[in-house]
Amino acid sequence: MSRKGSKAKVDKKQSQRRKRPTQEEIRERYWNHRDEHEKLRQRELAEHMARMTKGATPNRKVEYATPEEEAAERERLAGAFVDATRPQLSGLLASLAKIPDFRDPRKIQHKMTMVLFYGILCFVLQMTSRRAANREMTGPVLLAHLKAFFPELETLPHHDSVNRILSRIDVEQIQDTHLQMIQRLIRNKKFNRYLHDGRYPIAVDGTQKLVSSRLMSPAWLERTLNKGTEHERKQYYVYTLEAVLVFSNGLTLPLMTEILNYEQGDTANDKQDCETRAFHRLAKRLKKEFRNLRIQLLLDGLYPQGPVFAICRKYHWDFMIVLQDASLPTVWEEFHGLSRAEPHQADRIWGNRHQHFQWANAIEYAYGENGKKRQKIHVVVCTEDWKEIDPETSMVVEKTARHAWISDQPLTKDNLHVRCNLAARHRWGIEEGFLVEKHHGYQYEHLFSQNWEAMKGYHYLMHIARALNVLAQFSEALCETVKQMGVRNFIKFIRDTFLHPWVAPERLKEGLSPTPQLRLI
Repeated sequence: MSRKGSKAKVDKKQSQRRKRPTQEEIRERYWNHRDEHEKLRQRELAEHMARMTKGATPNRKVEYATPEEEAAERERLAGAFVDATRPQLSGLLASLAKIPDFRDPRKIQHKMTMVLFYGILCFVLQMTSRRAANREMTGPVLLAHLKAFFPELETLPHHDSVNRILSRIDVEQIQDTHLQMIQRLIRNKKFNRYLHDGRYPIAVDGTQKLVSSRLMSPAWLERTLNKGTEHERKQYYVYTLEAVLVFSNGLTLPLMTEILNYEQGDTANDKQDCETRAFHRLAKRLKKEFRNLRIQLLLDGLYPQGPVFAICRKYHWDFMIVLQDASLPTVWEEFHGLSRAEPHQADRIWGNRHQHFQWANAIEYAYGENGKKRQKIHVVVCTEDWKEIDPETSMVVEKTARHAWISDQPLTKDNLHVRCNLAARHRWGIEEGFLVEKHHGYQYEHLFSQNWEAMKGYHYLMHIARALNVLAQFSEALCETVKQMGVRNFIKFIRDTFLHPWVAPERLKEGLSPTPQLRLI
């Protein structure tokens, strides 16, 4: 290499090195970003706009000065947690007691109810596996706390016992127990303040639960990886379709699960089960369990199709369904035509976003053989913009987004905010629920058992536990504490309190309310 070429290469490296900011430049960029962010915040406040993001948990040291103060606070919060869950436990245990016990009565050490309740408790306290539950939950401290409420309990079961029982019983009865708990909450009008137009918002979506290179049950689905190459191989997985209550205040409760099963597909034509088939089964079960409930289904871009519209209207369900740009081209064509001929438009501010709505009602959608079947639907498109501070340049940048939905009900200027912002936009609650269950302690993707029925049973126990935790976290007695500590830290705090001798069981029991009631925020 010539000297000139070598010098050019050195100059290029030095130039690249100079582009990397120094420590002073990094600090200046950081403070500029903070200053510009605060200026933007003040401008938004002056325009009566609110931030859409959640605040972070406080960064502070613990406030206890002595071990006695910490013990008193643990006793208070543990008592509030028990009081928040106790109203559900009596009905829950009564429902679990109705599950037939296949075991020889002469050889039973633990009642069926206690075994299943112990399984729920493992998920309430967020044990990571059966082995971890055996190691951490079978000590004398937790047993002493449980005996204060269940005097007949002499020992805690081994998790192999839980697995054996789940392998032999009808685990769908566990899900029935969960549904009965939700039905009691609905009858007691616990969610009435969160309803819009008197309807219960239910989001439905699918997600992968497990994946393996080995087939563990004929019910597992399969797919081919690297198809047509020398590395082609089979992969097996479990996929679930979940129905979740998603309220606009952030309260999200698991409701019903339909686990896809290879054998429920069209096996004669070598077609396995799919999310669309599972939706029809789940919808039928949902109607059976909540026959007279006013429901609003919130669905993603997989579901804008004629049979889904038809089944929702057959069951008298309202719906808001995501409409993607590539979906239903005839509907989009008519939407654009109606928008030009008779434009319906409205603008509003939501949080820190300027929103522009455009909608068209009574669009006729034809489907089925030769388009003989028809449904009238209503389409709304929301275009919004807001400002953010670019982290690199500390400049104000404009952000934009576009959303489109199919509505069951005709759209007006008066119902846009409720249907789009307070209902359809909160379909994300089910996605956030998946994130929590998979990565925040509930071990959604962990294979607790290789037995198909036991695997489903653990899944249903996990959903009961998650519902109990969510109800406690949204109770009036605990909501502020959860905001300060964060959800995961709060559960860890409760777990440590019950697994270690912080609180005397007798003192905890004496401090509980004689008539506990669940009061949600």
